[in-house]
Amino acid sequence: MLELPESTTVSRQITETLAGRTVAFAEAAHTAHGFAFYSHDAEEYPDLLVGKTLDACTPAGSIVDATIGDMHLAFNDGVNIRYVEPGAKLPKKYQFHLVFDDGSGIVCSVQMYGAMMVYPNGVTDNFYYNVAHEKPSPLSDAFDRHYFDGLVAEAEEKNSAKELLATKQRIPGLGNGVLQDILFNAGVNPQKKLRAMDQSDLDALFASIKSTLSAMTEAGGRNTDKDLFGNPGGYATLLSAKTKDRPCPRCGSPITRKAYLGGNVYFCPVCQPL
Repeated sequence: MLELPESTTVSRQITETLAGRTVAFAEAAHTAHGFAFYSHDAEEYPDLLVGKTLDACTPAGSIVDATIGDMHLAFNDGVNIRYVEPGAKLPKKYQFHLVFDDGSGIVCSVQMYGAMMVYPNGVTDNFYYNVAHEKPSPLSDAFDRHYFDGLVAEAEEKNSAKELLATKQRIPGLGNGVLQDILFNAGVNPQKKLRAMDQSDLDALFASIKSTLSAMTEAGGRNTDKDLFGNPGGYATLLSAKTKDRPCPRCGSPITRKAYLGGNVYFCPVCQPL
């Protein structure tokens, strides 16, 4: 699933590889999928995109947002976006396909859920798109300690660390995937309530958000996800499905995996005491 390190990486790769190319072919809803979503009827996509030039692609939270002429083509976190070389064979099933004037393209597939949306000039009433563009990225200077303290102040004392960081789009692009290493590096249990946290916990959380996401992004994303070319990211996750059977990388204790708030959390009960 795309989160901030991956959306940043894929956006950069699309810009470097395809900027200046003109769309020659566009197809939406190629393979039926009950949880693939579109902003327009499938037959409208060619009229919206063909003949227009891809200028650049930027990340917004977990969204990859490509500017194509007067349109914004946005892919959310559940979409797998892959580059297709000229003449290359397409996968058997996919939901979205663009071909550019040199024969190269991108093909997109959805596993659990995903949206491929086109917005004229980026104007939309889509909550997730808008909030991702409105709120500062944790990778930016605007996401400073003052801003983080404001998020904490707006949350409820009964909220847990996971609720604070990875729910209600408080921090777009920070989801359950990157959360694990952020909390581990901070030494904070995902279930720990705000009312039980002291200033040192909040200091550690803020520092870990900035440093962990930066490390993940600089490495081209996590090794649990793939980039535009199908290569895994260079950041080796400390706690994830890939490492669930390994001991804690810090103290050697067994790692706990637990279903919590709509997804599994991984933590060390020793290094992240509740």
